[in-house]
Amino acid sequence: MVKAREVAGGGHAVEVAPDRLEGWFARFAARNDGVRSTLLGPDEVRVTGGTGVTATATVPFGPLPAEGEYPGLAVGPLLGHVLRPRRIALLLVRLGGHGVGIAEDGVVRSSRTDRHLVHGRSAAGGWSQQRFARRREGQARVALRAAADDAVAVLVPRLSEVDAVVLGGDRRALAELREDRRLAPLFARAEPRVLALPEPRRSVLEDAAERAVAVEITLRAPEPG
Repeated sequence: MVKAREVAGGGHAVEVAPDRLEGWFARFAARNDGVRSTLLGPDEVRVTGGTGVTATATVPFGPLPAEGEYPGLAVGPLLGHVLRPRRIALLLVRLGGHGVGIAEDGVVRSSRTDRHLVHGRSAAGGWSQQRFARRREGQARVALRAAADDAVAVLVPRLSEVDAVVLGGDRRALAELREDRRLAPLFARAEPRVLALPEPRRSVLEDAAERAVAVEITLRAPEPG
């Protein structure tokens, strides 16, 4: 699994599965005239190629228990860290549906998903638009309440068993869920990264389980001069 996206400020980011990370860095070195240095930090690892291209890996489930700058390719501590077996709680929410589950090593072991009817915005004006907006707000409240109830039922009782919590979906919907006091212990353990996902369903939940343990690497060309 290698997924790519453009990033602000130039360059692009890729998601690399833990078992492919060593090979990915080897190919990076081959494409960029070797590796000048590796900078290990608690939150990120930056590898600089011979061409000046940098590959900055965000450390998942940090901090990384190693620091320092080393000549050449020295990502052993990162590989050991990401290859550790982990049990993860997943909370994926959009207004049109939600998915919650427990995953082990990228595989969903238990889950619950649901879909919700939330109408899109109306182009009509006047009282008609106001009635539509009130109806949409009511549908959204019902959808988020259902997502919170499933998270309380499936995830909260097992928080002591998981190594991390990974969120995904719509950031605004997740922000509203944060207001539910029952979910405070869940959000307190959430990873900073939020997975961008379509409407959650079982297949999306399975994809999220794999992406949750992947390493995101940002590639940038050297600045001119």
